[in-house]
Amino acid sequence: MTTHSLLSLPSELRRAPALCAMLVASTFGLTACTEQSAPASNDQAAATAAEIGETEAQLIERARGIHDRVITIDTHADINTGNFTETVNYTMNLDTQVNLVKMAAGRLDVAWFIVYTGQSTLDEEGYAAAYANAIDKFDAIHRLAEVIAPDEIGIAYTSDDVRRLASEGKQVAMIGIENAYPVGLELSNIKDFHDRGGRYMSLAHNGHSQFADSNTGENDNDYLHGGLSDLGRQAVAEMNKWGIVIDVSHPSKDAIMQMLELTQAPLIASHSSARALTNHTRNLDDEMLLAIRDNGGVVQTVAFGSYINEARRVHLAEKREGEAPDATVADLVDHIDYMVDLIGIDHVGISSDFDGGGGISGWNDASETFNVTLELVRRGYTEDEIDKLWGSNLLRVLDEVQAVAAELQG
Repeated sequence: MTTHSLLSLPSELRRAPALCAMLVASTFGLTACTEQSAPASNDQAAATAAEIGETEAQLIERARGIHDRVITIDTHADINTGNFTETVNYTMNLDTQVNLVKMAAGRLDVAWFIVYTGQSTLDEEGYAAAYANAIDKFDAIHRLAEVIAPDEIGIAYTSDDVRRLASEGKQVAMIGIENAYPVGLELSNIKDFHDRGGRYMSLAHNGHSQFADSNTGENDNDYLHGGLSDLGRQAVAEMNKWGIVIDVSHPSKDAIMQMLELTQAPLIASHSSARALTNHTRNLDDEMLLAIRDNGGVVQTVAFGSYINEARRVHLAEKREGEAPDATVADLVDHIDYMVDLIGIDHVGISSDFDGGGGISGWNDASETFNVTLELVRRGYTEDEIDKLWGSNLLRVLDEVQAVAAELQG
């Protein structure tokens, strides 16, 4: 009897829960699950591995090899600047979901550290406080990489920087800006933030900013701008000009669709999942997902429990008694499967939202990062596909955004 590697199956037949679960290849043909099938359990995956002539130990060893070879990028990890001092910092195994110790243990190569500012009043006092908060976080990230641990971690500004630092055996920091509120009314601050290392930025967070409406307006149909403000439209052009990737996680649907119409470069959702699977306002519906595909962008599926597990979302939203159901790595990969099936492997990535509410059973901190790769291998993703999901898709967008900026700057 001849057996066939799962990797030899056509890619459209290897999507686990999005198309069904696992497919088994043998001389007796292909056996597929129905569209309503549940995700493959560990027992089912082990059975499949056995049928294709691979033991569980061999599957894990193969997954380890893939995990070690690809560059793993998490596009969203929040920070507390109190953990970026000479005496308390990420060289220590702090009680944080991300630090250099946990990154090394889980072989997470790149963490996008986030300059996050909560939304407050749209006035001079609010903008000044927000700007000061942002600068404090920019400075903290630079302090870690340039003063505290320059031999262990470096800041990347381009995809070449990422690859160079990884080849040198260093961990990599990149900087994302969550909420453009600190820009204030001075669009020149967009270039300032770029020069400080910011390489993506969202125009809103939980609350409407001076630039864009937030997804939070959906609950009461309460919006400020009808999508983007006039200043927000100008901000899109400025971000294109200076090479900052536009991040559409958190703004309203109207704002997102308007950004897609205006941008001259691909954009990303730095930490969002599929609304078709989990009906949260922070997730993206199929129309938005397809529009991001057509834009050439990437959606970074996020390991945030109530964004990837519908039962958990409902339990928390309705404030039910008892423990909410756990979200798992299988749930995360269900969303990856769904989006890969809908918009293609070139437009999907992975993020955690660690230290900002993210974390799920099996990937609750950076030390457990391998478990995501293992689940992808179980479901039949190839090394090339896993490389795209873990980072090369994101780096491709960064390259394209920076190429557009170079053209716009003349």
